[in-house]
Amino acid sequence: MRETTLLDPITLGDVLRVAAAPDYTRWEDQIRRTGGCADPIHLTGWVLHKDKTTGEPLHHYTTADEPGGRLRIACGNRRASRCPSCAWTYAGDTYHLIRAGLAGDDRRAIPATVREHPRAFVTLTAPTFGQVHNRPDRGSCRCGVRHPSDDPVLGTAITPETYDYGGAVLFNNHAGQLWQRFTTRLRREIAARAGLSRRELSDHLRVSYGKVAEFQKRGALHFHAVVRLDGPDGPDTPPPAWATVTLLADAIRAAAAHSYTAVSVPAAENQPARTFRWGTQLDVRPVKAFGDGSDITEQAVASYVAKYATKAAENTGTLDRRIGELSELDRHHVPDHTRRLIKACKELDPLYPDRRLWAWAHMLGFRGHFSSKSRRYSTTLGALRQERADYRATQEREALGLPDVEADTVLVLADWQYAGHGHTPGESALAATIARGLKSNRETARDALAGLPSDEGGW
Repeated sequence: MRETTLLDPITLGDVLRVAAAPDYTRWEDQIRRTGGCADPIHLTGWVLHKDKTTGEPLHHYTTADEPGGRLRIACGNRRASRCPSCAWTYAGDTYHLIRAGLAGDDRRAIPATVREHPRAFVTLTAPTFGQVHNRPDRGSCRCGVRHPSDDPVLGTAITPETYDYGGAVLFNNHAGQLWQRFTTRLRREIAARAGLSRRELSDHLRVSYGKVAEFQKRGALHFHAVVRLDGPDGPDTPPPAWATVTLLADAIRAAAAHSYTAVSVPAAENQPARTFRWGTQLDVRPVKAFGDGSDITEQAVASYVAKYATKAAENTGTLDRRIGELSELDRHHVPDHTRRLIKACKELDPLYPDRRLWAWAHMLGFRGHFSSKSRRYSTTLGALRQERADYRATQEREALGLPDVEADTVLVLADWQYAGHGHTPGESALAATIARGLKSNRETARDALAGLPSDEGGW
């Protein structure tokens, strides 16, 4: 049975105002077009399409006739905590990007033969900074308690007084450099196993990857990555016969453990010199086109990566935006473990000014990209967005009855102004209802196509 959310009188009154407005239908249409965006961008202005040759106007649009004189467009925020609707779109794009690099995609010039290339799904974890409450497969936590899966103490320090909060945020802050060094060393390890120099390797093989960052409950970052071996010209060419999954897995383990991959942080006032390496819990698994019960599949990998592409550090209880003052932690009831990590960013910021720890305190020190890929791994998020924009433009042109003309024969004149963002309380409640309806329709359609019950579908 679905729970019913009770609205406060002010919100309910605003819902009735919006729903009773004569232009409500058009407002609803705008919100549906954004996917039920929780914080749409408001624009005012106009656009005019003219034939370059004849000067004949083809189409004119103005926001003057829109509800409130504004056009609402999706905010595009990838964070699920900020806008679930736009995050769903971002996750979907990430899924297709990762899967195209695993299974190929003719529309995006990725050949299906990449399925025959050596591929591995890698998880690189953070080292320990002190004992935390956990749920081991056997026995109890080190604290002597067998915690339930929803216990809020999971991931928090058993002894906060000795936990290295400073080391944890500095590791997060340097995680991007660790990843860069890992990929550099990986190429060297592959070359060494092939009896080649690092420079000669590029004549035989290219290493491609797509990765995403994930925060553990303890607030430490780790990376999930798909690593693929291609021929020298990328996914269009097969790798040499000696480039096997076994060689790739062995090179990954060696690169993660090599001293070159470590990042050193100098000592500062009251802070020791530190050397950061990846944690010992390295996981390397071959990726198979189809599951046999023992290896991870292409769809599972793509779904897993997409799942974390829309998350940041919110699962630790931190804020999803930059923090102005420590007093904000009290107002938002930030948990003690996360609060200590944020305070460590504040205290260490003047000691390491080039690391901008306080500016990234809401990310517990991390300031890199949550998802990234090598240049030849797959398509790009920009290309996927352009495909979607072109599709919608075609739909709009057909709905308006405009002729299908070449883009370079049309002159586009436009004037757009930013006019704000967001919803009133009533609009927010209605937009959330629209977003839930759209989500339900997507899930129903997806599961029907997959032939699965509603709670077992893939992406």
